[in-house]
Amino acid sequence: MGNTKSIGIAYSDQDISGADTILSGGTLGYTTAAQGTVTQATSKSTAVTLNASAGRITMNNASLATATNVTFTLNNSLISANDTIILTLSSGQTTPGSYNCFANALGTGTVSITLRNISGGTLSEAIVVNFAIIHCA
Repeated sequence: MGNTKSIGIAYSDQDISGADTILSGGTLGYTTAAQGTVTQATSKSTAVTLNASAGRITMNNASLATATNVTFTLNNSLISANDTIILTLSSGQTTPGSYNCFANALGTGTVSITLRNISGGTLSEAIVVNFAIIHCA
């Protein structure tokens, strides 16, 4: 029963809730108000808290040996156990491709994020990790 509820100059499709497909010819994402930033205080394994649907985590510049993982916790009251977390390394690395980054555990209000040095040498960089939550039912 689409195109029945006027919202000014257009119509709101009431069938979008539970729809199989959402199409966009423009930008799909979070507004600036839904985003935030946080910096790790003391080490690459220090937990951070950022209650936003998207944001940037600046990691501590502590040393990370080659072929080594470090895991930290992102505490975020907006995360549910059904959500999906997207991670991207956005800056802070001298040589792109020096790290892998992935979410390895998800629960209500928390996600564990792992950074792995794959460069072939020890690195001490303040890597910036962008994250976005895909909120799921």
